[in-house]
Amino acid sequence: MGIRIDVEAGYPVNDEMERVLGLAEAVGEPVNVTFLWEGRKEAEHAVLVPAAMLALWEHWAPTAYPTSDAGDEDQAETEEPEPAHPAEFGAFTLFRRRVGGRTAVARGGVVVAELLNPDEAHWLQEQARTVRQGFMDPKQKAAFEEFLARQPPLDEQ
Repeated sequence: MGIRIDVEAGYPVNDEMERVLGLAEAVGEPVNVTFLWEGRKEAEHAVLVPAAMLALWEHWAPTAYPTSDAGDEDQAETEEPEPAHPAEFGAFTLFRRRVGGRTAVARGGVVVAELLNPDEAHWLQEQARTVRQGFMDPKQKAAFEEFLARQPPLDEQ
């Protein structure tokens, strides 16, 4: 569970992007990011998940995140194609994956985090928690469920 961190970053302001990317790496928790892209009317929302946490979620999640609806594919055709080169922000380099919509964030040649769609991040976190609970003994599982019941909902943190 952990803390909820919400930040905004302007683009192409390099120092703002570097600050946000460094924050996720430093706290080791997911960071909800709102990108305010220059020249776009709508903000883009994503969750910046530290690489170690994402690896843990993907280890426990029983399957991959469901593919998008057919209606989303039409939307992708109308958007501008992604740039061919990685985007650099100070010590960080972003590598946008053409399939799946994720963006890997590297520092010094090592992936330190990934930007995920908020729905995918939530789904992975929930799937991982559910599967992990299945491996707990009954007493441990009951204590963990009691702990979770005492936690405020994510939107109140």
